[in-house]
Amino acid sequence: MARVVLLVTSPRLPAGLLTAAAWDVVRANPVFAGADGDLVTAVRAAGAEVTVTEDPAADLLAVVASGRTVVWLAGPAGDQALARELGLRLVREPGLAELELMYGSWDPPGARLLDAVAVMDRLVSPGGDPWKRVQTHASLAQFLLEECYEAYDAIEAGDLDALREELGDVLLQVVLHARLAQELPEGEGWNVDDVAGGLVEKMIRRNPHVFAGRTVEDIDEIVDNWEQIKQAEKARGSAMDGIALAQPALALAAKILQRAERAGVAVPLPAADPSPEPAAAAAPPAVDRPDASFAEHGLGVELLAIVARARAEGLDAEAALRRAALAYAEAVRAAEGSA
Repeated sequence: MARVVLLVTSPRLPAGLLTAAAWDVVRANPVFAGADGDLVTAVRAAGAEVTVTEDPAADLLAVVASGRTVVWLAGPAGDQALARELGLRLVREPGLAELELMYGSWDPPGARLLDAVAVMDRLVSPGGDPWKRVQTHASLAQFLLEECYEAYDAIEAGDLDALREELGDVLLQVVLHARLAQELPEGEGWNVDDVAGGLVEKMIRRNPHVFAGRTVEDIDEIVDNWEQIKQAEKARGSAMDGIALAQPALALAAKILQRAERAGVAVPLPAADPSPEPAAAAAPPAVDRPDASFAEHGLGVELLAIVARARAEGLDAEAALRRAALAYAEAVRAAEGSA
């Protein structure tokens, strides 16, 4: 029985990358398409004839009525309306032909990232979005932080649907920064492929237990290897180099202490200046978290009391902790130098 073959291909792959079965069917049968394009050009270059038509249903059914199989090169959206029209017609005339859906190529994993890059290019190019076209890396910095915090909030809330959306917003920032970097003067610019390429090289380089056959005993050794490779890459003179100083003071302090411990640099913590005992702070509401340990709750109460005392004394707890953490980092640097 004759067939109407709806050949669907990925618009995100080069047009000529078709399966062997797809090439066989287009070379052996009449081929129709709704418009000229890369796929039509590739099929014609392979020796097949392609007819562009404005009335696809009528032309396809006319071919199968003569007992021949016919191929339709579906557009990027898949031409579902045409498939529905043909399906209804062939249901009414079951002996006329069979309707077959054939995939000539498939989207590879991550293919929609190409769409994100293409859409952003349209938005930042002339005639696109005026707001995005006037942004700079500096003007977007606050939004990058905000989107990361919102993704963190979704993780804390255990809301995976919200996390998916927020990660999309983070990705938007990455793609936008990369597109704006293309506008930099010659020799300074870079693009999203440079970003992705650097990431791929880094992942391969820093995971030799996966890509280079290095044997490891446990996760601790994997982390140690990562830190050693990272240190060799960055050629850092101190364990304190490369710490993100813009992060919140608590996270900054924790990172400084972690780096010092891993580097084996023993520097005593600074002693607090004597001060009057703080007034008793109001007890916070009970923590209703099944996974919160008693010790964690107690620590939170202590930190909250410290912040309350700072507010009562007109002090900035965040700034104070940041200054203390940075001073400790300098002490670590000095200890490294003397060692």
